[in-house]
Amino acid sequence: MAIDVEARPAVAGHSTTRRKRRIGQRFGRDKLLVVLGLPGAAALILFQYVPLLGNIIAFQDFQPYTGIAESPFIGLDNFKFLWDGNASFLSALTNTLILTVIQTVFVFPVPLALALLLSSLAGERLKRLLQSILYLPHFLSWVIVVAIFQQMLGNAGMLNTFLVQNNLPSFHIIGVPEVFMTLLTSQAIWKDAGWGTIIFLAAISQIDQEQYEASAVDGANAWQRLWNITLPSLKGIFILLLILRLGTSLSVGFEQIILQQGLVGLEASEVLDTWVYNNGIVGGDWGMSTAVGLVKSIIGILMVVGANKLAHKFGEQGVYQK
Repeated sequence: MAIDVEARPAVAGHSTTRRKRRIGQRFGRDKLLVVLGLPGAAALILFQYVPLLGNIIAFQDFQPYTGIAESPFIGLDNFKFLWDGNASFLSALTNTLILTVIQTVFVFPVPLALALLLSSLAGERLKRLLQSILYLPHFLSWVIVVAIFQQMLGNAGMLNTFLVQNNLPSFHIIGVPEVFMTLLTSQAIWKDAGWGTIIFLAAISQIDQEQYEASAVDGANAWQRLWNITLPSLKGIFILLLILRLGTSLSVGFEQIILQQGLVGLEASEVLDTWVYNNGIVGGDWGMSTAVGLVKSIIGILMVVGANKLAHKFGEQGVYQK
């Protein structure tokens, strides 16, 4: 027994030495990739992680001219919107949740549907042409996208001008609070759905073509191959993207909404991001606005962790393994 006890530190030290040697070998093998990745890692730390320290403002009576170090701590006073029933905050929260559900149900699946349609095309030239057309709106700023929709669907836009010239009833879409969320959804689909097909098209290209050939020999038609081969093969990536989407689900498009908020009013268009801007940047209530952003981030983390655990229970890998 004495020999075993004395041998344990040596074994542990030998294991540590081997681990360090393996790490050194991996670094020597991949040092070029490590060096290339350092600028990106530094930018990520500097602009994503260091600013997290600013969340301390949520617990302070912060004023920019006094700074974080001199601003007094006030505890949880900035979080009073959670239990005081602030009317403007509740309206922003309600609009955010409605838009989150709408975009998750109607916007998120569109790239998958487009990818399936594109992958079914036989001609490569036609496929590349349609991909280029679908990708183009992603590179336009929201200022341009909103302007295009106003020129097309505004009260004096192309659609209404055509209807009036032909003695037809006009449609009032831009500036109408009742259809504002429908307008936001259509804009989001037009701008980003094509770009979202890239991941799904890459996943479809990795499916073993022999499965399709074997199913065709067995008499399966196109719909049967879609339901039994393509969609099951995409289930993992679909769940992964859905979980990641939940993490930012409460961010429903600040720039898109703020550009059109003046047309429909705050009651129909105020969401959490614009509420933070209007109360924090414009209204000067920095502490409460930071508190809202902190609560939103915590909810996003909890949604990702919860959805990932649910994915594990159904046998999926999710974002990370157990």
